[in-house]
Amino acid sequence: MDLYKLFLEKKALLEGHFKLSSGLHSNKYFQCALLTAEPEIAEMLCETLAQKLRADKIEANLVIGPAIGGIILAYEMARALKVKAFFAEREEGQMRLRRGFTLKPDDKVLVVEDVVTTGGSTREVMDLVQSMGGEVVAVASLVDRSGGKVDFGVPFYPLLKVNVETYSPENCPLCAEGIPVVKPGSRK
Repeated sequence: MDLYKLFLEKKALLEGHFKLSSGLHSNKYFQCALLTAEPEIAEMLCETLAQKLRADKIEANLVIGPAIGGIILAYEMARALKVKAFFAEREEGQMRLRRGFTLKPDDKVLVVEDVVTTGGSTREVMDLVQSMGGEVVAVASLVDRSGGKVDFGVPFYPLLKVNVETYSPENCPLCAEGIPVVKPGSRK
């Protein structure tokens, strides 16, 4: 499966001037929601990730993703692995488990995310899991747009690895050109 080609076919790789959830700017945006809106694609992508985890004998009894981008992925990964799915939500600036979701000290957790740029949201979920006594056994994502620069300290399974330029707002050539910035993600 060529995931980059799939992003192009589904018009889910946007070009322009974007403010990412990390606060960085970029000329490309991976709109994973356009892929996961089609259940058969979400299922196929997550089953492909699950096969990689099984091949490496990564065992989790719970999958957690950050809202919003990780909700569908957490569910589909959990379904593929036949375990429970939770999602973490931002409340008063902090990732939290709500809706009655609780961790047990022996929980082995897979953290999933749609796109990793700096890994900030993923690390927040990892910290949450660890603060509740769970053990993060791996991280999985559809896209690693960091060019392999992100290290979570556990095995990381992205389906697509790309190196896409990002810029601090102060040093963004797109801002310097006066191109309006768009914020398509969930964090405002």
